[in-house]
Amino acid sequence: MAVIQKHGKKHSPDLVCQKESAPPDRTGPPGGHKKWSEHNNTTWSRPVARVWTGVLLLGTCLLYCARVAMPICAVSMAEQFQWSKRESGMVLGSFFWGYCFTQVFGGYVSDRVGGEKVLVLSAAAWGSMTAFTPILAYFCSQPIFSMTLARFLMGLLQGVHYPSLASLCSQKVVESDRGFLMSTVASGSYLGTLVIGGAGSLMLDLYGWQSVFYVSGLLSVLWAYCMWKYLLRGEGPIITLESLGGGGSQPKLSKRHWLRLLRQPAVCAVIVTHLCTASTFFTLLSWLPTFFKDTFPDAKGWVFNVVPWLVAIPSSLFSGFLSDHLIGQGYDTASVRKMMQFFSMGVSSVFTLLLCGKTTFTWAVAFVSATMGFTTFSHSGVSVNVQDLAPSCAGALFGVMNTCGAFSGVLMVYFSGYLIETTGSWTSVFGLITAVNLLGLCTFLAFAEARRVDIDPSKARHGNIHI
Repeated sequence: MAVIQKHGKKHSPDLVCQKESAPPDRTGPPGGHKKWSEHNNTTWSRPVARVWTGVLLLGTCLLYCARVAMPICAVSMAEQFQWSKRESGMVLGSFFWGYCFTQVFGGYVSDRVGGEKVLVLSAAAWGSMTAFTPILAYFCSQPIFSMTLARFLMGLLQGVHYPSLASLCSQKVVESDRGFLMSTVASGSYLGTLVIGGAGSLMLDLYGWQSVFYVSGLLSVLWAYCMWKYLLRGEGPIITLESLGGGGSQPKLSKRHWLRLLRQPAVCAVIVTHLCTASTFFTLLSWLPTFFKDTFPDAKGWVFNVVPWLVAIPSSLFSGFLSDHLIGQGYDTASVRKMMQFFSMGVSSVFTLLLCGKTTFTWAVAFVSATMGFTTFSHSGVSVNVQDLAPSCAGALFGVMNTCGAFSGVLMVYFSGYLIETTGSWTSVFGLITAVNLLGLCTFLAFAEARRVDIDPSKARHGNIHI
């Protein structure tokens, strides 16, 4: 029996737990399962973590390249296939419905077999789907149906990405390094949006909309192959029925365990806070271009579509470095998470409110850039806090959070449109965003913790905790 203590400087003694040695091999070649079990139950060294950070950053960048390919090509495809605005919206919106349904499932499977394996399989699948999209468009006599189905499947396949990242990080990265890794990897979403916005637009003009799907899809498949070949050492099969049923990296959690977990105030706090964070982010992402076009009709679109994301990338990296540095210096982990979330939801709301008054285009871009930059601090706050609370089921729990956030985000986007139509003012929308941010921030400041809550304290005293 080996004693494993959670990393960090200030933690409850109840968090010291015992772990049984790996079970003997059941099937397959000798030592096969043992090799994977040992690999899966050790954290990465600093050099290994750096390699994985770069690989996952590139993977998230390609994820968004493939995701944004359709919105970039939607106008050209609508002209070619004679889609109406409503039909184009149906194609684009179908991604969301698929995206919501696999969040919890992806996290659960990642907790069982390892997030890296789910990432490889899903990337190969959604990369192939992206590359085959032009073929599917011509395969069906009604391209609107094949494209709607393709986007729905894209949502299903990409929905497992972030829960898998959360699960992988909770199992492989020590607490003091999680903030920078997650912030760096999350910045890949902004980088991917910029890359596909620039390179994709160029390919669209020179080679047609099909080239955007071919290039982004094939690069994603190549990334998945290289990750499987060189980081996973080409081990296979990647996922087996045995690993899903009982031989995975984490034991199956009972219904009673989940009910107890979801009754924890700290867990409810991260769910509510993430819900608020996702809702306000989706609303800003959806309506800011319209705000600029309505308020500054002569402004150049590339300025307000590019500058905020250029600010978001270094801001996300800085937040991760700052949080890990503070934890490494001995500051309380929960206090650091709360401080990061204060910048994300509190300080960003100040700049959001500044948009309510009369301002020039330059100042409006500056306020929006500051808002988006401070919003990225949540990658070192609530997004990482779920790994502090429940590393044994971080993937599934993050899936619950992301599902709630996605649904609430869509509802808030629709409600914001209603406010704009009824009031004719953007002040109501920015006021709503600020109110939701403050609700999430107050909840997080009041109830957030950084101690483990996925273990039973009554059993912890008897040394009978199996993580």
